[in-house]
Amino acid sequence: MLRKIRIALATVFFAGITLLFLDVTGTLHTWLGWMAKIQFLPAVLALNVVTAAVLLLLTLLFGRVYCSVICPLGVMQDVISWIHGKTKKKNRFRFSYSPAKNWLRYGVLALFIVLLFAGIHSLAALIAPYSAYGRIASNLFAPVYQLGNNLFAWVAERADSYAFYSTEVWIRSAATFAVSAVTFIVIAILAWRHGRTWCNTVCPVGTVLGFVSRFSIFAPVIDTEKCRNCGLCGRQCKASCIDMKEHRIDYSRCVACMDCLDNCSEGAIHYAFRYGNKPAASEPSKSGNSSHDAGRRAFVSSAVIAATAAAAKAQEIKMDGGLAEIERAQKPSRKTPLVPAGALSLKNFSNHCTACQLCVSNCPNGVLRPSTSLLTLMQPEMSYERGYCRPECTTCSDVCPAGAIRPISVEEKSSIQIGHAVVDLNSCVVNTDNVKCGNCARHCPAGAIRLVRKNPDDPKSLMIPTVNEEKCIGCGACENLCPARPFTAIHVEGHEVHREL
Repeated sequence: MLRKIRIALATVFFAGITLLFLDVTGTLHTWLGWMAKIQFLPAVLALNVVTAAVLLLLTLLFGRVYCSVICPLGVMQDVISWIHGKTKKKNRFRFSYSPAKNWLRYGVLALFIVLLFAGIHSLAALIAPYSAYGRIASNLFAPVYQLGNNLFAWVAERADSYAFYSTEVWIRSAATFAVSAVTFIVIAILAWRHGRTWCNTVCPVGTVLGFVSRFSIFAPVIDTEKCRNCGLCGRQCKASCIDMKEHRIDYSRCVACMDCLDNCSEGAIHYAFRYGNKPAASEPSKSGNSSHDAGRRAFVSSAVIAATAAAAKAQEIKMDGGLAEIERAQKPSRKTPLVPAGALSLKNFSNHCTACQLCVSNCPNGVLRPSTSLLTLMQPEMSYERGYCRPECTTCSDVCPAGAIRPISVEEKSSIQIGHAVVDLNSCVVNTDNVKCGNCARHCPAGAIRLVRKNPDDPKSLMIPTVNEEKCIGCGACENLCPARPFTAIHVEGHEVHREL
């Protein structure tokens, strides 16, 4: 029963978090966004003390239920391992107990912490579980999902239905795609052959929660009076943490999957209070039932606590129509990168971002894409070849679970200067083609661009743009809509520290 409850909850969390990265409508975050905000590392980086404390308390009470229920990367490994177990009957018994590799676990954790404090977040993000799964979902799963969506849209269009609409499928960063593919292959191979090896040797969150789980109050407990030493539980333990020779479970590696409870034909393993008295041999049935019921109540209680911790205020997600597509320009070389309003500064953004790609996946304007810079590799940055950052859109600040982009209102966004526009008159079509334009001035939502006579002494001369840097908010509408090619005649330079207008 406990295993079924765990599988049901894990399915809900895994499907919900995955859909956050696949959503093409921009609406699911209203209902499912809290699932991203209760992930352990994003909660820590967001300084969400309450969520982090509840997750630690949950682990102290019930073991690593976070790893088996809430963490999408952990659930993905379970799915892969389960598929392998179904390929051949003998694969059901492919695991065996192995001693913990503590030198590797704590070594990786120490390296991870050093990288975070040193500001080398691009390397730390490689092994962060939620971030790794986010990149896998947004770079590998999302294109397949979007192609399927476009197929339905094509069919619906021919039936005169608009139940579906097509969306553009594109690889935002070849480097991030390659990292995601390699990460998926490595984790998939480990899960296929060895179950939860990644969680118990590499994952820094698993190591932290494993340390706390050593002292968990409720956990699977072996009743030596009933055990017949058949070894079935150990051969099906994907965490390889059950030592049947010693009748001992390594609780630092046990992920509370409850598989051992269902596999034990003698009822010798119960999810129970670890520090209570051992069941009396004279009353095995009564003690066993009591222990089993207590374990069931404890596990259900853990789900309630997790749901309570998950409560998060839903933010309204606004969608806006796009403009007619024109031939795209090449990305300009910016001296200072652009990061979204709400990030406060480049340093603050880099220190908190987990490179999970959730904001990239949900950006409705095609502005965000992973950075290719070594120090900020895979962290989002802005560019305006496919769209511009609309002043009325706050999607990225709504979905960010790590505090890298703090929640802001539409009114606040319109008063935050993330950069300013710079004009290159040598590339402007007014000078190169001797034609009227004024696109940048017409579409500037902040009124920061005005047109002046190219020749002040000639009232009939063509108009060229000038930028009032004090009013410009860096939205990129001018850059996106400039017709000059291959590089636009106006582009936005970022600010290291954002300014309030």
